[in-house]
Amino acid sequence: MSRDLVIGIDCSTTASKAVVWDRTGKAVATGRRTYGLDHVQSGWVEQNAEDWWTATSAALADAVKQVQADRIAAVAITHQRETFVCLDAAGKPLRPGITWMDIRATAEVQEHGSDDVHRITGKPPNPTPAWYKLLWLRKHEPETIRRTAHVVDVAGYLVNKLTGEWATSWACADPLGLVDLRSFDYDDALLDKAGLTRGKVSRLLPPGAIAGGLTPDVAALTGLPAGLPVVVGAGDGQSAGLGCNVTRPGRAYLNIGTGTVSGVYADTYSHSMAYRTMGGPVPGTYILETFIGGGTQNIVWFVEQLSGLDATTLKPGETAEQVLEAMAAKVPEGAAGLLCLPYWTGAMTPYWDGHARGAFVGLSGLHGKSHMYRAILEAIALEERLLTTGVEAATGRELDEIVLLGGGARSPLWCQIIANVLGRTVKLAREQESTALGAGIHAAAAAGLHSSLRDAADAMTGVHRSFEPDPQSHARYATIFEAYRSIYPGLKESFRLLNGTTP
Repeated sequence: MSRDLVIGIDCSTTASKAVVWDRTGKAVATGRRTYGLDHVQSGWVEQNAEDWWTATSAALADAVKQVQADRIAAVAITHQRETFVCLDAAGKPLRPGITWMDIRATAEVQEHGSDDVHRITGKPPNPTPAWYKLLWLRKHEPETIRRTAHVVDVAGYLVNKLTGEWATSWACADPLGLVDLRSFDYDDALLDKAGLTRGKVSRLLPPGAIAGGLTPDVAALTGLPAGLPVVVGAGDGQSAGLGCNVTRPGRAYLNIGTGTVSGVYADTYSHSMAYRTMGGPVPGTYILETFIGGGTQNIVWFVEQLSGLDATTLKPGETAEQVLEAMAAKVPEGAAGLLCLPYWTGAMTPYWDGHARGAFVGLSGLHGKSHMYRAILEAIALEERLLTTGVEAATGRELDEIVLLGGGARSPLWCQIIANVLGRTVKLAREQESTALGAGIHAAAAAGLHSSLRDAADAMTGVHRSFEPDPQSHARYATIFEAYRSIYPGLKESFRLLNGTTP
């Protein structure tokens, strides 16, 4: 039997998926298991690391039951970034894992964030990278750091469970904030400040490298062949880019999920406040990433808190989002003078302001929920224009192609608004599970199903619909954008005062 299939594991914030792909990028089987988050207190978000393995092994077993196991050529991993766990010498968690969402280390960012750290890691000072949380642990839980034998990202944890090896890729470990992005190696000074040594972190491999073979015990548990190559991929953002074939200059992806992430391909290193630099899924390359802390979560908030729509008011098979979208489609550009600032959870690029919050500006008695809903859709598009033009200005290169994916890309109205605001053609990714597909592409290239990683991406990805900008609408949005970009600077000090701080 020919080994012509691969598995992409996507161990995300709330679930682990195992998707079986053929060499053309078609999904032929899927397994999925969920797990929870623990909101310990305001801003502290933890997770039971052992759930990552329980869910992943079960998802693998579910997927493998749907195909012939001896057709699987390799399995590759992508995962939620910045999340990490401290393990003892036996590989057991010393405490719950700290997730990327956790912002407890704000004081450490203020004390230790610097231009040098930004230059080395590509990450502007902010509480997302694990390095600041490791500094918090060293200060507040010194016994945890003293007893730690291994600090691992999610991919490193799963690689050890699958193969017994302590290995990850630099594109998986890089979001932790411990890696020098010029050398793709750990920075010893950053390790030392966190109380770590090289012996306590995973061996770094290029993205797409084989970390080891599946152990007999795991083979028996999952139904996969013993010795199956286990491939280290990249963090979920970079993997989504690979799943959209963002592997050449001038290409970008825009993932409208809970938050909105955009990534631009780069083949040389740079750093800027306009973006955070990540190790690319193609070895030796980079992804210049922007992040909006809003997206579909803003829509969910509006539906649950303000829409007044629920199962009792909807027709069978109808969703609140469908009703609101139909209403918002009748509202003209600019929502009749209503603008929204989408910073429900603070502002990331380019402001890096954790105090920032959402706002509706221009409300009048003429506005209703259709206007507010459209204003939220337009806010993400207007913010993306701010970020995209910022990246282009910082890099000196305009983007040729933008590929949309994520839950928000299922909204034709939202996609058209984005095209009109940006004034560019945007294309929908053929495969919405592009993150898991990115892992599948890494697996396919490593297994030799394609001659190179870029050839694998060319063969396994595609787009299925384009949205062309309307010139008149784009001209109207150009004026609206000038009003939008003035909102945050005008409210910045107000946000700080509302958060109990001084200017």
